[in-house]
Amino acid sequence: MAAYWTPVEFRSFLWAGFECSSFITPNRGRHDLLADTRHDSQAESDYRLLGTVGIRTMREGLRWHLIEPRPGRFDFTSVAPLTAAARATGAQVVWDLFHYGWPDGLDIFGAEFQERFLGFADAALRFLSRETEGPLLVCPVNESSFFSWGAGDKGLFFPYQVGRGFELKRILVKAAIGASRLARQINPRAVLIHADPLVRVAPNRSQPELDATAAGYHNAQWQAWEMLAGRLEPELGGHPDLIDYLGINYYPGNQWEYEGPRLDPFDEAYIPFSRLLADAWLRYRKPLVITETGAQGKLRAAWLRYVSGEVDLARRAGVPVDGLCLYPILDHPGWDDGRHVRCGLYGFRRRGERREDPEYGQVVRDLSRRWSTAPTGA
Repeated sequence: MAAYWTPVEFRSFLWAGFECSSFITPNRGRHDLLADTRHDSQAESDYRLLGTVGIRTMREGLRWHLIEPRPGRFDFTSVAPLTAAARATGAQVVWDLFHYGWPDGLDIFGAEFQERFLGFADAALRFLSRETEGPLLVCPVNESSFFSWGAGDKGLFFPYQVGRGFELKRILVKAAIGASRLARQINPRAVLIHADPLVRVAPNRSQPELDATAAGYHNAQWQAWEMLAGRLEPELGGHPDLIDYLGINYYPGNQWEYEGPRLDPFDEAYIPFSRLLADAWLRYRKPLVITETGAQGKLRAAWLRYVSGEVDLARRAGVPVDGLCLYPILDHPGWDDGRHVRCGLYGFRRRGERREDPEYGQVVRDLSRRWSTAPTGA
């Protein structure tokens, strides 16, 4: 495959993503996964550890509720250890401005939300521009589609709404567009990555009368990117130039039958991930990065082998995929029950060390070596 133009040179093809959600759930209240995993205080040692397996590009998130404790007052104390760690280790960081959390007392459906978010984004982008060496890599809003479903349609996360998913998606995309325009103004070297799940809602094989409904649900996955590109709800101000990369989040549960079971790669109805990547590339003609992928327990290594193989197939077919983020890179407490979720390359920090999963670690090392010698666009 011939080389293609890429918006930025990532320091490694494999990335590490640190779970940074700060949403609120009924059972556990406000989450802070960066604190729960102690990454907030151990970022430098985490980055150095990842450098030993060839990972030098990281994905981090800002905790808005800590940064803006009072309206219009910004404190970046919670971010400074991460930016310092990046400088000390030479790590490259992709920054999520909004990752499932906002300050207490702010109504996400209220008129004040956009103004408050843009004020926060302005301050954050200026801080990160001062602290960042090289291009500023930004994901303005993580997973508008998933969060609007969980918090706006299913009532799983605060504010626990039902039937307001599209309304919330529109709000989040408007915020992402505003922050993207600010990034362009504040830092001409900003690179904008917009991350959302790539899914397939398959027809229900036992209920063919639902085929049209299934297709509608499948096509809804494009709504956020369509708004960002200005193709849908153009009054929000979207434009193709605000997208440098499509961020693709993809997990074992991302294909299912409509009102039916989850599909796995061995099911005849399952569409290979490489074909889904090609669909996204052909639709927007923007380069891709896999901004999240991973599995739990003993499936971790096998899932990474599958995804990396499909990425190789897509790249050989001409689909520009520039990175693959292992997400999350650390085990963490479960969102609902606090259980130990074994999903990372490393477990919780114990006695000053993070314990590596051996099988997963070997796959990561093998891929790091192979991809470190592959030319961009190959």
